[in-house]
Amino acid sequence: MRIDDVVGRRLRGVAAGGALGALLLVAGATPAAATGDPSGPGWWASQLARQPLAANDGWAASGTGTTGGSAADDAHVFVVRDRNAFAAAVTGTDPKIVFVEGVVDGFTSAEGNPITCADLTDPGYTLESYLAAYDPAVWGRAADPSGPIEQARVRSVAAQRARTEIKVGANTTIVGLGDATLKHVTLMIDGAPNVIVRNLNFQDAADCFPRWRPTDGAEGNWNSEYDLVSVRRSTNVWIDHNTFSDGDNPDSNQPVYFGRPWQVHDGALDITHTSDLVTVSANVFTHHDKTMLIGSSDTVGPDVGKLRVTLRDNVFDGVGQRAPRVRFGQVDVYNNFFRIAEFYDYSIGLGIQSAVVAENNFFVLQDGITADRILKDWKGTAVTERGSWVKDGRKVGPVSLLDAYNATHDPDFGADAGWTPALRRSTPLPAYAVPLVTLLSGAGRLGLH
Repeated sequence: MRIDDVVGRRLRGVAAGGALGALLLVAGATPAAATGDPSGPGWWASQLARQPLAANDGWAASGTGTTGGSAADDAHVFVVRDRNAFAAAVTGTDPKIVFVEGVVDGFTSAEGNPITCADLTDPGYTLESYLAAYDPAVWGRAADPSGPIEQARVRSVAAQRARTEIKVGANTTIVGLGDATLKHVTLMIDGAPNVIVRNLNFQDAADCFPRWRPTDGAEGNWNSEYDLVSVRRSTNVWIDHNTFSDGDNPDSNQPVYFGRPWQVHDGALDITHTSDLVTVSANVFTHHDKTMLIGSSDTVGPDVGKLRVTLRDNVFDGVGQRAPRVRFGQVDVYNNFFRIAEFYDYSIGLGIQSAVVAENNFFVLQDGITADRILKDWKGTAVTERGSWVKDGRKVGPVSLLDAYNATHDPDFGADAGWTPALRRSTPLPAYAVPLVTLLSGAGRLGLH
């Protein structure tokens, strides 16, 4: 089959939810509201909300597959427009479909009123008192903060978590309508098998109360608490056509304390704590630092044999690191687009007992960044890497990322991750086609209104 035929099939498969969906909605092909809400989802959105992950589409197609809430009855189909309604709708284990409309802001009180960091602050904590107490010139660098002010900070963190962390139950499909946004929210998929999340903008899960750790690295670091999406102890999860960012609150705007950046954002999408069988497809991750952590610690134990994740057709645009960083898991990274610039450390981190296959990905290098920096050693030993293309200025063409890394680093990575992916929805496209295909990645590309 010719490459233009393959690309055309891939584009048509994604665009079915875009141009065709919009056409059907305009034509008024069927009633607009599956839920009885006249301003609710149209026919096309209702159809896509009942769509399971296709057979063979990555690790989440393994086992029983991933169907989310596709079997929901009418009583378990919801349209939500605020934080409290959203939190209530996604709980429980019954199959359910939750449509999100507009901006759902986690900075909302139990009464439904807007709140700020000040409303979540324990009386025993202020940033000024924290900085004064734990200044390395006063506290030193040998131990992490402790005592009354640190305890007050921890209580403040708990107050924020109670409002901004939304726990998702099993057998759930969450779909954004239009430009639906979850802001100041951590979507927590913990112990919740069979979950689908599509067409949402995730923005700014900022930590109001970062923790200072003088023992983290040679200079110490500020650590934040919340991810935009966190998958823990969950299997068969499909994350598709979403956009992840820090919104209007980028880390570049944050101050510096104790000589280190005030870090208010943690992961964009982290997959940890024995999670398994996850497909991450056609998302956009933009201008975020710690993007995707797969495996939360180097401890050899329950994670071994799990953390199997597929990443395909995603865009990593101007992210700093962890795209992804992998421990233990068999992770298939193919047909992804990387635009590398600004505050950059690395893209693919090879951690302890990781088994990454990186195939037919496309990398755009800027700001003097070189191909040997794309891989990074976090106690890994090998990677299967092939078919990569790199654009560096006016030069574009195939580059072995493995050879580039091994030419400038010791010890070398081996060339065989020890497994061959079998679950792919189609043969990977050549890397040079990836910039075209990924134009349809991210929220707003499925024609959901």
